[in-house]
Amino acid sequence: MNVAKKALCMIGLLLAAGCADMTPRERNTAIGAAVGGVAGSALSGGNGVGTVGGAVVGGVIGNQIKR
Repeated sequence: MNVAKKALCMIGLLLAAGCADMTPRERNTAIGAAVGGVAGSALSGGNGVGTVGGAVVGGVIGNQIKR
């Protein structure tokens, strides 16, 4: 498992543990970032820049849902 995948797994675990008292907008942002990171990693072949870029784009999209 490469570093980007390990980091993504750790972020996912932390987000799952910390979502209990989040607002719906914060939760959508976190979910969007997680999904975007996974998609960015898959589309870029595990490239760290692609993973982070996907997470950023996913977080922005998740933040803007149901505004």
